[in-house]
Amino acid sequence: MALTPADWPPELRETLRRGTVIPAHLLALNERRQLDVRRQRALSRYYLDAGAGGLAVGVHSTQFAIREAGLYEPVLRLAAETVREWVKSPRLLIAGLVGNTAQATREAELAVDLGYHAGLLSLAAMRGATEDELIAHCRAVANVIPLVGFYLQPAVGGIDLPASFWTRFAEIETVVAIKIAPFSRYRTLDVVRGVAAARAEDRIALYTGNDDSIVFDLVAPFVLRRGDAEVTLRIRGGLLGHWSVWTKTAVSLLARVHKAVAEARIDQDLLALAGRITDCNSAFFDAAHNFRGCIAGCHEVLRRQGLLAGTWCLDPHETLSPGQAEEIDRVIRDYPDLADDAFVNANLERWLS
Repeated sequence: MALTPADWPPELRETLRRGTVIPAHLLALNERRQLDVRRQRALSRYYLDAGAGGLAVGVHSTQFAIREAGLYEPVLRLAAETVREWVKSPRLLIAGLVGNTAQATREAELAVDLGYHAGLLSLAAMRGATEDELIAHCRAVANVIPLVGFYLQPAVGGIDLPASFWTRFAEIETVVAIKIAPFSRYRTLDVVRGVAAARAEDRIALYTGNDDSIVFDLVAPFVLRRGDAEVTLRIRGGLLGHWSVWTKTAVSLLARVHKAVAEARIDQDLLALAGRITDCNSAFFDAAHNFRGCIAGCHEVLRRQGLLAGTWCLDPHETLSPGQAEEIDRVIRDYPDLADDAFVNANLERWLS
Protein backbone atom coordinates (compact mmCIF):
# COMPACT_ATOMS: atom_id res chain seq x y z
CA MET A 1 0.00 0.00 0.00
CA ALA A 2 1.38 3.40 -0.98
CA LEU A 3 2.24 5.91 1.73
CA THR A 4 1.35 9.58 1.26
CA PRO A 5 2.07 12.71 3.32
CA ALA A 6 -1.56 12.64 4.45
CA ASP A 7 -0.75 9.43 6.31
CA TRP A 8 1.83 11.17 8.50
CA PRO A 9 1.09 12.46 11.99
CA PRO A 10 0.21 16.16 11.54
CA GLU A 11 3.06 17.25 13.82
CA LEU A 12 5.60 15.65 11.47
CA ARG A 13 4.27 17.59 8.50
CA GLU A 14 4.63 20.77 10.54
CA THR A 15 8.12 19.82 11.72
CA LEU A 16 9.30 19.34 8.15
CA ARG A 17 7.63 22.53 6.91
CA ARG A 18 8.99 24.66 9.77
CA GLY A 19 12.50 23.31 9.38
CA THR A 20 14.46 20.98 11.60
CA VAL A 21 17.82 19.29 12.13
CA ILE A 22 18.02 15.92 10.37
CA PRO A 23 21.42 14.26 10.78
CA ALA A 24 22.59 11.98 7.99
CA HIS A 25 23.10 8.93 10.21
CA LEU A 26 26.58 7.44 10.34
CA LEU A 27 27.40 3.72 10.51
CA ALA A 28 29.02 2.23 13.62
CA LEU A 29 31.30 -0.69 12.78
CA ASN A 30 33.66 -2.80 14.87
CA GLU A 31 37.26 -3.58 13.93
CA ARG A 32 36.03 -6.50 11.79
CA ARG A 33 33.90 -4.01 9.83
CA GLN A 34 30.71 -5.58 11.14
CA LEU A 35 27.73 -3.63 12.47
CA ASP A 36 28.25 -2.55 16.08
CA VAL A 37 24.62 -2.66 17.20
CA ARG A 38 25.27 -1.11 20.61
CA ARG A 39 27.06 1.92 19.22
CA GLN A 40 24.69 2.26 16.25
CA ARG A 41 21.81 2.49 18.70
CA ALA A 42 23.80 4.93 20.83
CA LEU A 43 24.29 7.20 17.81
CA SER A 44 20.54 7.33 17.20
CA ARG A 45 19.93 8.08 20.88
CA TYR A 46 22.51 10.87 20.73
CA TYR A 47 20.83 12.49 17.73
CA LEU A 48 17.39 12.22 19.31
CA ASP A 49 18.42 13.62 22.69
CA ALA A 50 20.30 16.43 20.95
CA GLY A 51 16.94 17.59 19.59
CA ALA A 52 17.02 16.32 16.01
CA GLY A 53 13.61 16.35 14.38
CA GLY A 54 14.36 13.23 12.40
CA LEU A 55 16.96 10.80 11.13
CA ALA A 56 18.10 10.09 7.58
CA VAL A 57 19.31 6.48 7.37
CA GLY A 58 20.82 4.51 4.50
CA VAL A 59 22.11 7.72 2.90
CA HIS A 60 25.61 8.67 1.74
CA SER A 61 26.90 9.15 5.29
CA THR A 62 25.59 5.71 6.27
CA GLN A 63 27.68 4.40 3.34
CA PHE A 64 25.88 3.27 0.19
CA ALA A 65 27.83 -0.01 0.43
CA ILE A 66 25.56 -1.21 3.27
CA ARG A 67 23.44 -2.72 0.52
CA GLU A 68 26.14 -5.04 -0.78
CA ALA A 69 27.09 -5.83 2.83
CA GLY A 70 23.56 -6.97 3.65
CA LEU A 71 23.11 -4.19 6.21
CA TYR A 72 20.48 -1.99 4.60
CA GLU A 73 17.47 -3.61 6.23
CA PRO A 74 19.11 -4.21 9.66
CA VAL A 75 20.38 -0.63 9.90
CA LEU A 76 17.04 0.91 8.88
CA ARG A 77 15.16 -1.38 11.25
CA LEU A 78 17.46 -0.59 14.17
CA ALA A 79 17.04 3.17 13.72
CA ALA A 80 13.26 2.91 13.51
CA GLU A 81 13.08 0.70 16.60
CA THR A 82 15.36 3.04 18.54
CA VAL A 83 13.18 6.06 17.73
CA ARG A 84 10.05 4.25 18.88
CA GLU A 85 11.70 3.03 22.09
CA TRP A 86 13.68 6.15 23.03
CA VAL A 87 11.35 9.13 22.48
CA LYS A 88 7.67 9.68 23.06
CA SER A 89 7.00 12.19 20.29
CA PRO A 90 7.23 11.06 16.65
CA ARG A 91 10.33 11.94 14.63
CA LEU A 92 10.77 11.97 10.89
CA LEU A 93 12.34 8.82 9.49
CA ILE A 94 13.84 9.25 6.04
CA ALA A 95 15.32 6.28 4.19
CA GLY A 96 18.02 6.62 1.56
CA LEU A 97 16.91 5.12 -1.76
CA VAL A 98 19.35 4.28 -4.56
CA GLY A 99 19.71 2.27 -7.74
CA ASN A 100 17.56 1.75 -10.81
CA THR A 101 13.78 1.95 -10.63
CA ALA A 102 13.34 -1.66 -9.57
CA GLN A 103 15.87 -1.39 -6.75
CA ALA A 104 14.73 2.03 -5.54
CA THR A 105 11.11 0.85 -5.51
CA ARG A 106 12.01 -2.26 -3.50
CA GLU A 107 13.89 -0.12 -1.00
CA ALA A 108 10.92 2.25 -0.78
CA GLU A 109 8.58 -0.65 -0.07
CA LEU A 110 10.88 -1.92 2.68
CA ALA A 111 11.12 1.57 4.18
CA VAL A 112 7.33 1.87 4.32
CA ASP A 113 7.10 -1.54 6.00
CA LEU A 114 9.63 -0.42 8.62
CA GLY A 115 7.69 2.75 9.42
CA TYR A 116 9.68 5.34 7.48
CA HIS A 117 7.89 8.48 6.36
CA ALA A 118 9.84 9.47 3.25
CA GLY A 119 12.64 8.42 0.95
CA LEU A 120 15.70 10.48 0.04
CA LEU A 121 16.11 9.54 -3.61
CA SER A 122 19.63 9.50 -5.04
CA LEU A 123 19.83 9.59 -8.83
CA ALA A 124 23.53 8.74 -9.05
CA ALA A 125 22.80 5.32 -10.55
CA MET A 126 20.78 6.97 -13.34
CA ARG A 127 23.79 8.70 -14.89
CA GLY A 128 23.24 8.99 -18.64
CA ALA A 129 19.43 8.88 -18.41
CA THR A 130 17.37 11.53 -20.17
CA GLU A 131 15.32 14.01 -18.19
CA ASP A 132 12.14 12.18 -19.19
CA GLU A 133 13.62 8.92 -17.89
CA LEU A 134 14.68 10.54 -14.63
CA ILE A 135 11.21 11.95 -14.03
CA ALA A 136 9.56 8.61 -14.84
CA HIS A 137 11.91 6.96 -12.33
CA CYS A 138 11.03 9.52 -9.65
CA ARG A 139 7.30 9.17 -10.26
CA ALA A 140 7.50 5.38 -9.95
CA VAL A 141 9.20 5.60 -6.55
CA ALA A 142 6.90 8.43 -5.43
CA ASN A 143 3.98 6.07 -5.98
CA VAL A 144 5.32 4.05 -3.03
CA ILE A 145 6.63 6.64 -0.54
CA PRO A 146 6.76 10.44 -0.27
CA LEU A 147 10.02 11.75 -1.70
CA VAL A 148 12.77 14.05 -0.56
CA GLY A 149 14.70 15.12 -3.64
CA PHE A 150 18.47 14.91 -3.46
CA TYR A 151 20.91 17.05 -5.41
CA LEU A 152 24.14 15.20 -4.55
CA GLN A 153 27.38 16.97 -5.35
CA PRO A 154 29.22 15.52 -8.37
CA ALA A 155 32.47 15.08 -6.36
CA VAL A 156 30.88 12.16 -4.49
CA GLY A 157 28.84 10.66 -7.32
CA GLY A 158 26.02 13.08 -8.06
CA ILE A 159 24.89 14.14 -11.52
CA ASP A 160 24.08 17.58 -12.91
CA LEU A 161 20.36 18.32 -12.76
CA PRO A 162 19.10 21.51 -14.47
CA ALA A 163 16.29 23.79 -13.32
CA SER A 164 13.95 22.16 -15.84
CA PHE A 165 14.36 18.84 -14.04
CA TRP A 166 13.62 20.41 -10.66
CA THR A 167 10.49 22.08 -12.02
CA ARG A 168 9.15 18.75 -13.23
CA PHE A 169 10.27 16.98 -10.06
CA ALA A 170 8.52 19.58 -7.88
CA GLU A 171 5.29 18.96 -9.78
CA ILE A 172 5.12 15.41 -8.35
CA GLU A 173 2.42 15.72 -5.68
CA THR A 174 4.08 13.44 -3.11
CA VAL A 175 7.40 15.29 -3.09
CA VAL A 176 7.65 16.81 0.40
CA ALA A 177 11.16 18.29 0.48
CA ILE A 178 14.41 18.66 -1.42
CA LYS A 179 17.89 18.29 0.04
CA ILE A 180 20.06 20.75 -1.87
CA ALA A 181 23.62 19.43 -1.71
CA PRO A 182 25.54 20.23 -4.92
CA PHE A 183 28.07 22.43 -3.06
CA SER A 184 27.46 25.07 -5.75
CA ARG A 185 25.53 28.33 -5.58
CA TYR A 186 24.61 28.02 -9.27
CA ARG A 187 23.14 24.54 -8.86
CA THR A 188 21.46 25.54 -5.60
CA LEU A 189 19.66 28.32 -7.46
CA ASP A 190 18.55 25.81 -10.11
CA VAL A 191 16.63 23.92 -7.43
CA VAL A 192 15.05 27.05 -5.98
CA ARG A 193 14.08 28.28 -9.45
CA GLY A 194 12.56 24.92 -10.27
CA VAL A 195 10.40 24.82 -7.15
CA ALA A 196 9.24 28.38 -7.74
CA ALA A 197 8.39 27.66 -11.38
CA ALA A 198 6.31 24.67 -10.28
CA ARG A 199 4.49 26.88 -7.73
CA ALA A 200 5.34 24.25 -5.13
CA GLU A 201 7.01 26.44 -2.49
CA ASP A 202 4.15 25.95 0.01
CA ARG A 203 4.21 22.16 -0.37
CA ILE A 204 7.93 21.43 -0.66
CA ALA A 205 10.32 22.24 2.18
CA LEU A 206 13.83 23.21 1.12
CA TYR A 207 16.68 21.74 3.17
CA THR A 208 20.35 22.49 2.89
CA GLY A 209 22.79 19.70 2.28
CA ASN A 210 25.50 22.20 1.32
CA ASP A 211 27.79 21.43 4.23
CA ASP A 212 30.15 24.15 3.02
CA SER A 213 27.50 26.88 3.25
CA ILE A 214 25.13 25.95 6.06
CA VAL A 215 24.55 29.33 7.68
CA PHE A 216 24.27 31.32 4.46
CA ASP A 217 21.77 28.82 3.08
CA LEU A 218 19.63 29.17 6.20
CA VAL A 219 19.67 32.96 6.56
CA ALA A 220 19.48 34.14 2.94
CA PRO A 221 16.07 34.59 1.27
CA PHE A 222 15.75 33.69 -2.40
CA VAL A 223 13.67 36.39 -4.11
CA LEU A 224 12.66 35.43 -7.64
CA ARG A 225 10.42 36.83 -10.35
CA ARG A 226 7.42 34.73 -11.31
CA GLY A 227 5.43 36.45 -13.97
CA ASP A 228 4.67 39.95 -12.77
CA ALA A 229 5.24 39.17 -9.09
CA GLU A 230 8.10 38.38 -6.75
CA VAL A 231 8.16 35.16 -4.76
CA THR A 232 10.39 34.52 -1.75
CA LEU A 233 11.64 31.06 -0.87
CA ARG A 234 13.76 30.02 2.10
CA ILE A 235 15.77 26.99 3.07
CA ARG A 236 14.19 26.00 6.37
CA GLY A 237 16.39 23.26 7.81
CA GLY A 238 19.23 20.90 7.12
CA LEU A 239 19.67 17.26 6.23
CA LEU A 240 23.40 17.11 6.62
CA GLY A 241 26.37 14.85 7.08
CA HIS A 242 27.99 17.71 8.98
CA TRP A 243 25.16 17.56 11.50
CA SER A 244 25.93 13.90 12.21
CA VAL A 245 28.55 15.31 14.60
CA TRP A 246 28.23 18.10 17.18
CA THR A 247 24.47 17.71 16.71
CA LYS A 248 23.48 19.51 19.90
CA THR A 249 25.13 22.73 18.76
CA ALA A 250 23.54 22.29 15.32
CA VAL A 251 20.11 22.29 16.97
CA SER A 252 21.04 25.47 18.85
CA LEU A 253 22.29 27.04 15.62
CA LEU A 254 19.06 26.34 13.75
CA ALA A 255 16.97 27.75 16.60
CA ARG A 256 19.13 30.88 16.54
CA VAL A 257 18.71 31.23 12.80
CA HIS A 258 14.94 30.77 12.95
CA LYS A 259 14.69 33.46 15.64
CA ALA A 260 16.91 35.85 13.69
CA VAL A 261 14.92 35.34 10.49
CA ALA A 262 11.58 35.79 12.28
CA GLU A 263 12.80 39.04 13.84
CA ALA A 264 14.59 40.20 10.67
CA ARG A 265 17.80 40.60 12.69
CA ILE A 266 20.70 38.87 10.96
CA ASP A 267 23.59 40.14 13.05
CA GLN A 268 27.29 40.16 12.24
CA ASP A 269 28.09 37.47 14.79
CA LEU A 270 25.73 35.08 13.07
CA LEU A 271 27.24 35.82 9.69
CA ALA A 272 30.74 35.38 11.09
CA LEU A 273 29.69 31.97 12.37
CA ALA A 274 29.26 30.86 8.77
CA GLY A 275 32.98 30.87 8.08
CA ARG A 276 33.83 29.11 11.33
CA ILE A 277 31.40 26.27 10.62
CA THR A 278 32.66 25.95 7.05
CA ASP A 279 36.23 25.77 8.36
CA CYS A 280 35.21 22.89 10.64
CA ASN A 281 33.56 21.19 7.71
CA SER A 282 36.70 21.50 5.62
CA ALA A 283 38.48 19.36 8.20
CA PHE A 284 35.69 16.87 8.86
CA PHE A 285 34.87 16.41 5.16
CA ASP A 286 38.46 16.44 3.91
CA ALA A 287 37.98 19.23 1.40
CA ALA A 288 41.75 19.27 0.80
CA HIS A 289 41.52 15.83 -0.81
CA ASN A 290 38.25 16.28 -2.73
CA PHE A 291 36.19 14.81 0.15
CA ARG A 292 37.81 11.37 0.08
CA GLY A 293 37.91 11.24 3.87
CA CYS A 294 34.50 12.80 4.54
CA ILE A 295 32.90 9.80 6.27
CA ALA A 296 36.04 8.75 8.14
CA GLY A 297 36.45 12.36 9.28
CA CYS A 298 33.01 12.42 10.87
CA HIS A 299 33.77 9.04 12.44
CA GLU A 300 36.96 10.50 13.93
CA VAL A 301 35.06 13.30 15.64
CA LEU A 302 32.67 10.82 17.24
CA ARG A 303 35.52 8.46 18.12
CA ARG A 304 37.20 11.21 20.10
CA GLN A 305 33.94 11.78 21.97
CA GLY A 306 33.58 8.06 22.72
CA LEU A 307 30.46 7.43 20.63
CA LEU A 308 32.38 5.31 18.10
CA ALA A 309 35.15 2.82 18.83
CA GLY A 310 37.04 3.57 15.62
CA THR A 311 36.85 5.17 12.18
CA TRP A 312 36.30 1.92 10.26
CA CYS A 313 34.32 2.09 7.01
CA LEU A 314 33.02 -0.81 4.96
CA ASP A 315 35.63 -0.05 2.33
CA PRO A 316 39.04 -0.59 3.99
CA HIS A 317 40.51 2.03 1.66
CA GLU A 318 38.11 4.68 2.99
CA THR A 319 40.21 6.23 5.77
CA LEU A 320 41.42 9.56 7.04
CA SER A 321 43.55 11.35 4.46
CA PRO A 322 47.13 12.45 5.17
CA GLY A 323 47.00 15.49 7.42
CA GLN A 324 43.26 15.23 8.07
CA ALA A 325 43.64 14.26 11.74
CA GLU A 326 45.81 17.33 12.25
CA GLU A 327 43.18 19.51 10.59
CA ILE A 328 40.54 18.06 12.93
CA ASP A 329 42.88 18.83 15.84
CA ARG A 330 43.08 22.43 14.62
CA VAL A 331 39.36 23.12 14.32
CA ILE A 332 38.60 21.45 17.65
CA ARG A 333 41.22 23.68 19.24
CA ASP A 334 40.10 26.84 17.43
CA TYR A 335 36.33 26.42 17.82
CA PRO A 336 35.61 24.67 21.14
CA ASP A 337 32.25 26.44 21.41
CA LEU A 338 31.00 24.60 18.32
CA ALA A 339 31.56 21.18 19.89
CA ASP A 340 29.07 19.43 22.17
CA ASP A 341 31.59 17.45 24.21
CA ALA A 342 30.03 18.30 27.57
CA PHE A 343 26.61 17.10 26.39
CA VAL A 344 28.08 13.84 25.10
CA ASN A 345 30.15 13.28 28.25
CA ALA A 346 27.08 13.71 30.43
CA ASN A 347 25.00 11.19 28.49
CA LEU A 348 27.40 8.73 26.86
CA GLU A 349 27.06 5.94 29.43
CA ARG A 350 23.26 6.11 29.21
CA TRP A 351 23.26 6.00 25.39
CA LEU A 352 25.62 3.00 25.40
CA SER A 353 23.59 1.08 27.99
